[in-house]
Amino acid sequence: MLENRGGIDVEDLLKIVLLLVVVWIVLEVVGMIIGTIGWLLGPLQPILGLVILVLIVLWLLDRL
Repeated sequence: MLENRGGIDVEDLLKIVLLLVVVWIVLEVVGMIIGTIGWLLGPLQPILGLVILVLIVLWLLDRL
């Protein structure tokens, strides 16, 4: 009746879980780096965001 209930192998599931763990670790490291940079910049964060915003707008308008 139900001969093929699971269409995915155990090895494939383990590969998916391993990939998700690697992505999680990378996101944690990137978050830590961004947090450290944010702490170092302190009150300059809004100005830096404004500079990035202006650069993106200039790029989209082909002015850069």
